[in-house]
Amino acid sequence: MAEFSLPANSKVGKGKTHKAADGAKNRKRFQIYRWNPDDGNNPQIDTYEVDLDACGPMVLDALIKIKNEVDPTLTFRRSCREGVCGSCAMNIDGTNTLACTKPIEDVKDDVKVYPLPHQPVIKDLVPDLTNFYAQYASIKPWMQSDSPPPPDGERLQSKEDRVELDGLYECIMCASCSTSCPSYWWNSDRYLGPAALLQAYRWLADSRDEYTGERLDDLEDPFRLYRCHTIMNCARTCPKGLNPAQAIGKIKEMMVKRRG
Repeated sequence: MAEFSLPANSKVGKGKTHKAADGAKNRKRFQIYRWNPDDGNNPQIDTYEVDLDACGPMVLDALIKIKNEVDPTLTFRRSCREGVCGSCAMNIDGTNTLACTKPIEDVKDDVKVYPLPHQPVIKDLVPDLTNFYAQYASIKPWMQSDSPPPPDGERLQSKEDRVELDGLYECIMCASCSTSCPSYWWNSDRYLGPAALLQAYRWLADSRDEYTGERLDDLEDPFRLYRCHTIMNCARTCPKGLNPAQAIGKIKEMMVKRRG
């Protein structure tokens, strides 16, 4: 039977432990992935005890507290703190989500925090999303139309057409769905992944866009679209409650209909 193991320089070791201040009664342990490309060492898991009585309710609050008060070298992305920007997406307690909307109390044991999986790591909890955003740009995520705009400058929609965009426009491109998808793990050089394909359908479904044929032509490829096997990881992990797999299915329906 074949046996597989990580390369020696990829094995994750045990790192430092930082205790909470004396007198802290409501303690919670955070096990955080650490890796610095500049020191030549393997990744490690550092453990931080946090006094929850002096901390906000979300995982991001704890990370900010750790960085401000315990270890300024801890590196992560964050911005809005309201679940809108997608910057603080990471793997928490085994699930891709947003640190700013993940309640600490939802995690029963130690809070285990890792960067988004199957992406190159820049440092600590910061993944390299260069390829992810390049794929997003490749679907041309803007309205394309040859018709001149109306005199008032707005292209109006009916209420019925507008409803078709619900569940699509809310995507914040946090990459939680794509980095939870096994097909994307193994084929991210060619498969666009759930996030980019949901965004592609957002424009295919927009009644104001006039480039439906060209958009479908761009997706007509064995890998760009058809690597989706509908295992639904993307829908289960989306912090906004969206369903990329459903959007991908609708793109496939459009492909079939235009052949008929």
